[in-house]
Amino acid sequence: MMMSLFSMFDPSSIWNSQINWILMNSYLLILPLFFWKSKSRSASMLQIMIMNLNKEFMSLFSNNVFVKGTTLIMISLFLIICFNNLTSNYPYIFCCSAQLVFSMALSLPIWSSMMMFFWMNLNKTMFSHLVPSGTPTILMPLMVMIELTSNIIRPLALAVRLTANLIAGHLLMALLGNTFNLNSTLSFIILVIQMMFLTFEMMVALIQSYVFSVLMTLYSSEIS
Repeated sequence: MMMSLFSMFDPSSIWNSQINWILMNSYLLILPLFFWKSKSRSASMLQIMIMNLNKEFMSLFSNNVFVKGTTLIMISLFLIICFNNLTSNYPYIFCCSAQLVFSMALSLPIWSSMMMFFWMNLNKTMFSHLVPSGTPTILMPLMVMIELTSNIIRPLALAVRLTANLIAGHLLMALLGNTFNLNSTLSFIILVIQMMFLTFEMMVALIQSYVFSVLMTLYSSEIS
């Protein structure tokens, strides 16, 4: 039972090739097109969402590191995770966001590039952040170790948070699906619960993508 329950997260596929990772780019099929004369409702909604995200990320970024176009990284990160999370709720679509490799591939390069930029251009500020103001002299070596550890585990924490939430939701949906039986007297109640939980998972998909991009922005804005 446990093997069949977790088989939906198995990245292996037929023909001895992991072609289901191609579904990671399936969100490109549902992106609205902008070359029409009049915008569709989905295109207008996407544009409004991007503009609001741009304003919010601009207010979160530090003035020392913010340049024109910096928010495009976080907006693109939000859109990739959001569309992958949403499409993974549909049947026969591989859930890339439930793989720790996918989450680490997003968090680790961005976080590493930010740390390299900070240490190369703002090294005095980075050293000052290792020891908070007011720390006793005897505790300074311990505080340096604590701050370094907290900085190192941040990309792992972002990846685990995203993956764990997606895995938990999909496992609950699979368990509810196994209990559904048309001949049962409680089939209608189970179906209503499944629809409510699917709506909840859609909200979780949006929230987790937003949390991932906002936390990445907040981590960079700590360097002031």
